[in-house]
Amino acid sequence: MSRPRSVFLFSLFAVFLFPGVSYAQTADSLQAQINANNVQLDAIKADIAAYQKQLDALGEKKNTLQSTVSSLTISQKQLASQIQLTQSQIASANLQIRQLTNSIGDKEASISSDQAAISKALRVVAAGEERPLITSLISSGSLGEAWRLADQMTQFNQALADNISHLRIARTQLTTNRDAVTKAKADLVALQNQLTVQKRSVDASKNAQTQLLAQTKNQEANYQKLLAQKQAAEKDFEQELLNLQGQLNLVVHPNLLPKVGSGVLVWPMSNAFMFNCAARKNVFGNIFCITQYFGTTAFSTANAQVYNGHGHNAIDIGAPIGTPLYAALDGTVLATGNTDLVRGCYSFGKWVMITHGNGLSTLYAHLSEIDVAKGQWVSTKQLIGLSGMTGYATGPHLHFGVYATEGTQIMTLKQFRSTNTSCANATMPVATLSAYLNPLSYL
Repeated sequence: MSRPRSVFLFSLFAVFLFPGVSYAQTADSLQAQINANNVQLDAIKADIAAYQKQLDALGEKKNTLQSTVSSLTISQKQLASQIQLTQSQIASANLQIRQLTNSIGDKEASISSDQAAISKALRVVAAGEERPLITSLISSGSLGEAWRLADQMTQFNQALADNISHLRIARTQLTTNRDAVTKAKADLVALQNQLTVQKRSVDASKNAQTQLLAQTKNQEANYQKLLAQKQAAEKDFEQELLNLQGQLNLVVHPNLLPKVGSGVLVWPMSNAFMFNCAARKNVFGNIFCITQYFGTTAFSTANAQVYNGHGHNAIDIGAPIGTPLYAALDGTVLATGNTDLVRGCYSFGKWVMITHGNGLSTLYAHLSEIDVAKGQWVSTKQLIGLSGMTGYATGPHLHFGVYATEGTQIMTLKQFRSTNTSCANATMPVATLSAYLNPLSYL
């Protein structure tokens, strides 16, 4: 004897009435932690901005030992805040991953429940479908009963369709959440790498401060004497280099270089750094943190003892010691060096040169750390080192040069001809005068 049709349909509706697993309490707790962490992030960002204002104010003062040491000290505090910021961002990323993972579990449970409900409903249909619905309607005791049976079947079909639709939505959300977890994990790895670099930046800044205090014995007079020695040594070096550049038998073919304004190079700093430069336009007078332009600038003309009146062969970008530096384009590391290893040679300090295969080579000088080696292939925006103030530098900055590769050699001044300058045995890039290119023409 078959079950009454009304009982059969009621059992189908019951299949769809059981609620899924709820993660509401856990989700609320996680969201509260995320909100609290965001408040902390805002506070740390405010501290970093305050330190930046102090650094900008110091940069406008006369270059003294006290101002230099104060600048290094504030930079270290700012780096410590940046480390704290990154750690908080890592905590946020972990919370987001937990939140998404719980959501995935919720969606998987919902999908499983939906699938089970649909399967059970279909089994009940199969078991109870002993005679067609039209037969049940005809044999029903009254017209009212017939309409009630028809209405129940319509409602069941709608409920089944709604459940299938809900299942499809849940699967889409599940896929989206899993993609979000993958991205969050990638972001977490990037943040952890950033944290490692930031900790190295602190060490670089502290080392520079220690070396400066040791050189000057914490005396202002000694600091000013050191600056004078650097300027005198730089004058000799620049004159000898100029003589050599004019005698190099290297030919540059301009038609083999990328078109000016093509933008083939990217800025060798992070996007965040460049954004901060744009926000501080009033400090530098430009949106790129440039402290010295290419060519005959006001500074190079007024300081002939430094550049011999022939102009600046690169651009200088003001950057705190330990700022991460990146390759401006894919290429091969042509060479690296450290002119400070030659006593009395105040020049590039620690430097890296990359040749890019399109006729251009880029130079990164005054570094505190070098992260690449000669012959190594690097990709665009790959970390190559940390900024500093090694060599001839009265303040922390990046000396960023662009050269015509065919007019450039890596050599010592002594290799070309006999010389008595303090930099005679220092290895560095040397180029014919026409090989020096304006970096802004290609950025």
